[in-house]
Amino acid sequence: MRLEDTDQKRYVEGAVEGMINALEWAGMDYNEGPYIKSEIRNPKSETIESKNYPGIVEVGEYGPYIQSERLELYKKYAKQLVKDGQAYYCFCEPPRLEKLRKDQSENKQAPMYDRYCLRNATPEVINKNLKNNCPYTIRLKIPEGKTKFTDLVYGKIEVDNSTLDDQVLIKSDGFPTYHLAVVVDDHLMKISHVIRGAEWLPSTPKHIILHQALGWEKEIPEFVHMPNMLNKDRKKLSKRKDSVSVEEFRQLGYPKEAILNYILLLGWNPKTEQEIFTLDEMVEQFDVAKMNRAGGVFDIERLNWISAQHIKKMSVDELYQRSLEFLEQKEFFQNAPAEMKSEDYVKKILVVEQDRLSKFTEIGESNQFFFSDINYDKEILRWKNSDDAATEENLKKSQNILNNIAEEDWTRENLEKLLLKAAGDKKGDLLWPLRAALTGEKKSPSPFECAWVLGKKESSKRLVNALEKL
Repeated sequence: MRLEDTDQKRYVEGAVEGMINALEWAGMDYNEGPYIKSEIRNPKSETIESKNYPGIVEVGEYGPYIQSERLELYKKYAKQLVKDGQAYYCFCEPPRLEKLRKDQSENKQAPMYDRYCLRNATPEVINKNLKNNCPYTIRLKIPEGKTKFTDLVYGKIEVDNSTLDDQVLIKSDGFPTYHLAVVVDDHLMKISHVIRGAEWLPSTPKHIILHQALGWEKEIPEFVHMPNMLNKDRKKLSKRKDSVSVEEFRQLGYPKEAILNYILLLGWNPKTEQEIFTLDEMVEQFDVAKMNRAGGVFDIERLNWISAQHIKKMSVDELYQRSLEFLEQKEFFQNAPAEMKSEDYVKKILVVEQDRLSKFTEIGESNQFFFSDINYDKEILRWKNSDDAATEENLKKSQNILNNIAEEDWTRENLEKLLLKAAGDKKGDLLWPLRAALTGEKKSPSPFECAWVLGKKESSKRLVNALEKL
């Protein structure tokens, strides 16, 4: 993990810790990079305290892994490029650059620096300006000719260098741009593959030119540009306009496996009918050659479906362990009596709800009658046009059946078998009033499931209450 924080204007308090926690939550382990000191997974590793981020330590032999702690390194290589004639100092002030861009826009020209300083800044002028601490940037001197490379998704690409701008390498605040920092870091950290969003494809020729200018042409990494995730308007997902935070989806109760599975399928096609993947299966089957070029539209309904499939595959024990933190945040659970918070009781609810869930936060939401006394209008008890007498008769029939079932025989299977047998062809006459009496709702799981979860004592109490309403 490398922390690319050279754009200080975009710094957000807590973002570093948030990214580290998000990777750990998703099960995306890394061997080297920044870690939260209090949560480091391998305390035996030699660690170095971060200079810029209290509470963060770095592990690995290629550090620092935080770019804001590598500034002198970038300046060294930038000045080497200047010395070798591959880059130059630019003293142009913002008003001049703004006017240049405006004029080019009005003349329908591509916005590019006009090399004013390369033409006019003599060594004497440069030395004088540097001595007087005049603000400056360092720009890459794009050579003539063409730049060719092969992207593992987009194939062979050739770019005429005349279309490339003399990219700023060192900004006036002394920080490097992304372009210089990643090239230097990729080389020094021995990166084999650069994998990033497709919007960086036009910058790749500049990065190759930088590798060549620094004498690293034999060690240029492989490039893989991935399709972007798009919103419903088919525009790239935006931090400002769209919900794209890992933490937000985590708080919504999506399993990490579902998030990874969904993102995988947005830009990759396994070329099979398989849609649900474990993390191990993703690792085993992923192949860059099967990546799409077109961006995938983020579809929340599709994510919900994939999430539901992952939840269905969980054991009840696992579902309980992973969903309890979300259930404990619910007011209806907090106010429930102790017996309705027990592990065995909650697991019964999970058995009933599991096939209906798309995320952990949905547990209990539609069936709050499992956690509290119920209050309802007696009209709910009626099946179609049944009168009070018929409704009372059917409730007493259900009451008699349930009272005669021993505690040890109180199973879903047995409840369903006995009640269906008693209902015969007129299932609604018997089962509707029973379900309404147990839940106080017009929609709920089956009366067999509800009675099984509530248990004999609570089911009996609710039937007595229903008869009193009549």
